[in-house]
Amino acid sequence: MTDATLTSQLTAGSRPSAFARNLAHFRYVMTSNPVTFLAFVLCAGMILVALFGPMLVPHDPLATLSDKALKPPSWDHWFGTDQLGRDVFSRVVVATRLDLLISVSAVAISFVCGAAMGACAGYWGGWFDKLSGRFLDTIMAFPLFVLAMGIVAAAGNTIQNIVIATAIINLPFYARVARAEVSIRRNAGYVQAARLSGNSELRILMFKILPNTLPPMMVQLSLNMGWAILNAAGLSFIGLGVRPPTAEWGIMVAEGANYIISGEWWLALFPGAALMLAVFTFNLLGDGLRDLVDPQRRT
Repeated sequence: MTDATLTSQLTAGSRPSAFARNLAHFRYVMTSNPVTFLAFVLCAGMILVALFGPMLVPHDPLATLSDKALKPPSWDHWFGTDQLGRDVFSRVVVATRLDLLISVSAVAISFVCGAAMGACAGYWGGWFDKLSGRFLDTIMAFPLFVLAMGIVAAAGNTIQNIVIATAIINLPFYARVARAEVSIRRNAGYVQAARLSGNSELRILMFKILPNTLPPMMVQLSLNMGWAILNAAGLSFIGLGVRPPTAEWGIMVAEGANYIISGEWWLALFPGAALMLAVFTFNLLGDGLRDLVDPQRRT
């Protein structure tokens, strides 16, 4: 074995793997910003509650006990009971899964469709750019929550229709950001070099340009997660969302609002606090997601 071969093997063996580099970058982002670390901890806690909370709640969230109706918080019922005797703590925990499922599904659909639409419009332009622009302008012409109300009222207040309505009203945010970022970078130097190397236009768009458009879109994604939760809760609050007796934060706040005057404050306080914490977490998460996917931060 020659010295050159041995040196190359040692150099390759000492080079950190892609997983090690990604883990080091994640550790750097978490330690450089305590707010980002807090946001990721809260987000991880919400995901764990959504996954395992329904199996660990102390009471059946749908069980009604008329003799325990409107009981204040106690050791047996940490968040008290509602007007039907149902445990509020169990319902708040179980509702986490449904609200996160609605928001994640809606944001994922709008992110994928909006990024694809905006990237194609910004890269190729032409008739598709004009047609997609008029479509997005039509959506933005309506107040977004009113548009979601109209879609759900026309299609029916099911979870699937709530997800679709929330995805539609969030679509313009990703499409416009993607179009602006792609149109700026489509004639950049590294794109021209990729063309000269024989890469197809679709490959250049997918693997050269789109990764560089992710940082601002990640910030928008985290904000839209909070808006999606608020949108689902708002639809439920006015009676166009998830139907009772399903545990959902918006329904619980709407039901508890009728009892605040009579002194049963816990009915609206705890689901409202859970809703506020979820929106607060996703709003803080944006900067951390941007730093994680930004290729420039990896240097």
